[in-house]
Amino acid sequence: MSVLPESKRFVIVGAGMHGLSTAWHLAMELERRGQGSGKDIVVLDKTGPGAGATGIACGCVRNLYMTKELHPILRHSVDVWQSDPIRFGFQQVGYISAGEANQQADYELMVESHNACGYRSDLYVGQEAKSFLKSIWPDFNTDRIEVAHFEHPSGYAGTRQAVAGLAEKCAQHGVEILAGIEVTGYDLAGRTIRKLHTNLGDISAEAVVLSVGAWMGKHWDLLGLSEELECRYPDGGSVTKDMWTYWRLLEGEMYIDRPYRTADDRDPPVLHVELMNTPVINETTGEEMSDHLYVYWKNAAERMESIGLQGGTIPIKIGNAATLDPYGHANDEYQADSWFADYFVSAMGYLMPRFKGHRSKFKDRRNGGIGAFTPDNVPIFDWVLDNAYMVADSNHGFKMIGAGKLVAKVLAGENRVAELEPFAFTRFAGGKTFGSSNSHCPWV
Repeated sequence: MSVLPESKRFVIVGAGMHGLSTAWHLAMELERRGQGSGKDIVVLDKTGPGAGATGIACGCVRNLYMTKELHPILRHSVDVWQSDPIRFGFQQVGYISAGEANQQADYELMVESHNACGYRSDLYVGQEAKSFLKSIWPDFNTDRIEVAHFEHPSGYAGTRQAVAGLAEKCAQHGVEILAGIEVTGYDLAGRTIRKLHTNLGDISAEAVVLSVGAWMGKHWDLLGLSEELECRYPDGGSVTKDMWTYWRLLEGEMYIDRPYRTADDRDPPVLHVELMNTPVINETTGEEMSDHLYVYWKNAAERMESIGLQGGTIPIKIGNAATLDPYGHANDEYQADSWFADYFVSAMGYLMPRFKGHRSKFKDRRNGGIGAFTPDNVPIFDWVLDNAYMVADSNHGFKMIGAGKLVAKVLAGENRVAELEPFAFTRFAGGKTFGSSNSHCPWV
């Protein structure tokens, strides 16, 4: 059984992607600055490393965001993935997205921003986009495609490998990870956390990092913070929103008869297609399932006994309350809907005829999870109390392994980390709330 120390300089709550990455990078920052070491850090998790969304993620690593402020964080993230790709299970195959003409302007701005921050991306428009896609997948149905882009640094990783790799990095630097310890409350003195109450006793800390993923709303309540937030926008508008909104994830796997490869026999880039004006037709019944197509997939890195693909579609909004425990596949309330398999396979079959008739090959297993999204669906990286730093990724977490590298600089005393400034909690009151993007999905 884990033994809880009476105090630590840094207590990190949550052993997912952000908690582990922050702990590892903070240990290195303290060592580099001569301010301490990993022995000054403890990570607490009520279950264990990767027990939340990190452990069931699809594993895509991409920079497909219309919010340009996110692009530098993903550049740092790829640097981290590439620092030990074998231990993290990172496959740098690239990432391709494609859409209709109505997204061309968004793609142009996105690719320009990618390259400006050192994240190499190529843009393809019109016939060039169609030819580019067919050069990789000759059977790609490009009838409705008018724009595409290719992110060279991106790819995918195995979630279990990534978690194990991060835990190993933490251990190498003396960071203690304690499983089975649940934070049940906080002892506050004004805006300072004096102690964290847990199921095994209390622990005091100079600084607390909240990186609890879907459980962020629960800890927000334990801290006595407001359930609603006034969000001010750059145009002067203002809207009061729920602080946390929960979305249900839709991802799964499909077996295939032969290896999924490119025309030149390589592991294909992760593929993401959003056709905002093209319906998805159930290939079995002929009925329209949705008035737009949104799907992504890649070779399955884990959770498959034989060759197959892994991917998903837009999550489903639940609301401002959700049953968090048990989490993920163990929760009966949040299993992927029965229609999801029909949608996923039909969308893939429309885009690539090689996948037509694969409905029977969809892997039938428990497959569910939820995420806690911020008021504008964009991460918050900021101090929310005098000694409590919040890493609220709005369910963007797995790919953002580099956020911990930047947060560590803040915790080590750096006054300004430019890449994190747009994601300050103060943006909502300061008229810098992010607006919606030209996509049906809250992740874009």
